[in-house]
Amino acid sequence: MNMQALMQQAQKMQREITKKKEELNSKEFTGESELVTVVFNGDKKMVSMTIKQDIENDDKEIIQDMVVIATNDAMAKIDAENEKVLGAYGSQLGGLF
Repeated sequence: MNMQALMQQAQKMQREITKKKEELNSKEFTGESELVTVVFNGDKKMVSMTIKQDIENDDKEIIQDMVVIATNDAMAKIDAENEKVLGAYGSQLGGLF
């Protein structure tokens, strides 16, 4: 394979990766705990947070813990989707992405 063909193949792969990443960034991922639901986009920016029931002031620590659990749940879903969609490119490029 000559250098020009190799460069064209690399540019094509880069366009495909960029397109897949844009698609992932536009998706929403929901993380949930018992009391809290959080929604993130694929770029790991929080879109919304919902508390599922009326909470009294005494439950502040519980709510904080539930937000952390729901946030981590959403992040894990984003990471899993990134690996599913972009993982093949990473293995082809020796982990450059």
